[in-house]
Amino acid sequence: MNILVTGGLGFIGSNFITYTQENHPNIKITNIDAKLEGSNQANLRHIKKENYRFVYGKIMNQKLMDKLIAGSDAVFNFAAESHVDRSITNPKSFINSNIIGTYTILESIRRFKKKLIQISTDEVFGSLKNGSATEEHVLNPSSPYSSSKASAELLVRSYVTTYEIDAIITRCTNNYGPRQAEEKLIPKVITLADKNKEIPVYGTGKNIRDWIFVKDHCDAVFRVFEKGKRGESYNIAGNNELDNNTIVKKILKMMGKPLSLINYVKDRPGHDFRYSLDSTKIQKQLSWRPVYGMEEGLEETISWYLGNKSLRVKK
Repeated sequence: MNILVTGGLGFIGSNFITYTQENHPNIKITNIDAKLEGSNQANLRHIKKENYRFVYGKIMNQKLMDKLIAGSDAVFNFAAESHVDRSITNPKSFINSNIIGTYTILESIRRFKKKLIQISTDEVFGSLKNGSATEEHVLNPSSPYSSSKASAELLVRSYVTTYEIDAIITRCTNNYGPRQAEEKLIPKVITLADKNKEIPVYGTGKNIRDWIFVKDHCDAVFRVFEKGKRGESYNIAGNNELDNNTIVKKILKMMGKPLSLINYVKDRPGHDFRYSLDSTKIQKQLSWRPVYGMEEGLEETISWYLGNKSLRVKK
């Protein structure tokens, strides 16, 4: 089998390629990445070259995507601009990558009749005061980033209905783990604490996210690929809803660092208070559940960042 992974030099994409090589070594993987923000070639230094090749390019390039998708059995679209703060200051790059890029992939999928796994986010549902969003929850994005991902979802749905393509959407909660860019909360806390520097926390630190270890997310995506139904969407949650204060303090305690490093800063515009996904569907229909607990996942994450300083994405 031949698969195409987009954005494979990024955090989740590189972990997915690693997961696939370790668990499905006979699958041939092509990785296309434009080496934009969050990409890091060092993320895949450990990858075995057998059954793997890298292609430098943008997913908005129709001719290139036609060529790559024509030779693949399935596409896993991890490629995305994903940092909310940057989407507020520069929305255009998010529109290009997340909407135009998805459209380009869909055109190739339609033309060559291949399978698509579209990787989305819990942020498309917006902030929830109570309860958890099921797959049927109304899309209500708040930032240019989440709006671009919601737009991509709608495009995928329309191609399933209009052109009868084989596509499935997955939505995950906040990922953490090795190889994540240091602009994100958990790696930022670890790297700053390691240097005994102040750790900026937005607002009061009470914003809540559900956290999933990246290896669990990769396992869920592959389970959806193998057993998921065409045209469906699946929510992937880690069942670890914690506010930012708890996360930061937990990491500092595990690293033996003082809480005095925390520095509360002005909140960002439109900062969603809480995201939450109901993952009952994937648990019941595809028999998937997360394996990693928060403590175990954080221990592995901290160990990786402290032991791989030369491989980290510098921000």
